Amino acid sequence: MALLVRVLRNRINISQWFPVCSRLVPVSSTQGQWGRALSGTFQLSTTKDSPQPVEEKVGAFTKIIEAMGFTGPLKYSKWKIKIAALRMYTSCVEKTDFEEFFLRCQMPDTFNSWFLITLLHVWMCLVRMKQEGRSGKYMCRIIVHFMWEDVEQRGRVMGMSVHLRWPVLVGNKHPVNSYILKKNMILMTNNFYAAILGYDEGILSDDHGLAAALWRTFFNQKCEDPRQLELLVEYVRKQMQYLDSMNGEDLLLTGEVSWRPLVEKNPQSILKPHSPTYNDEGL
Repeated sequence: MALLVRVLRNRINISQWFPVCSRLVPVSSTQGQWGRALSGTFQLSTTKDSPQPVEEKVGAFTKIIEAMGFTGPLKYSKWKIKIAALRMYTSCVEKTDFEEFFLRCQMPDTFNSWFLITLLHVWMCLVRMKQEGRSGKYMCRIIVHFMWEDVEQRGRVMGMSVHLRWPVLVGNKHPVNSYILKKNMILMTNNFYAAILGYDEGILSDDHGLAAALWRTFFNQKCEDPRQLELLVEYVRKQMQYLDSMNGEDLLLTGEVSWRPLVEKNPQSILKPHSPTYNDEGL
């Protein structure tokens, strides 16, 4: 069970990216397009009950350079935010119980399923960090950059099939064709933004709207068991409430995120998270 997840965890060591964080912002042209498109995608990314971010006052020079696509001075060091963004993305792929999702949602053990689960958790992080003003938006772009770096690396390791809508496990015996990889990455990018917009609309709606978004994207319109949809709607709602209870400054400076279990052993006990503070990390 969950052979793919174990292989991915053994072959891909996300922590090895820490030494090269300073080189991540000068991205390739394709990734630059992802980042620019992403800045417009987050306009809906707030939950109904979440506090709205306070608009930061910026000078005319900052407005000009940001209108040109650059990032102006932020409240916190960009280097620290990059490190926190890496930790937050790492939390999405290393602290999520993929095997439980495979079992409870009856998902096949494929690269596609891993990506769908990861995408859902990355989106929840983006929704939360959007509430932290300009620094939060900057962190969102870095998180997405790390996600695509990871997806591309895993795709090279596991292989992608050009004949399917999503990438799947095809083995490691032959090198991955660069054309196939690029084609699938573009396809996944388009699906990513469609999923983000759908989830944004769903989280701002009632449970029926969120269930419809999850049915279209997470289950690819193939879920026939309403209990699975109900379980996932409940998971997203409680997880967003859990993330909202976490201190924004700590998230910006540490990026440490923990996830509620898909099925609560004690539904009456959802404790306030304890995340390390900036001072605890000693950064």
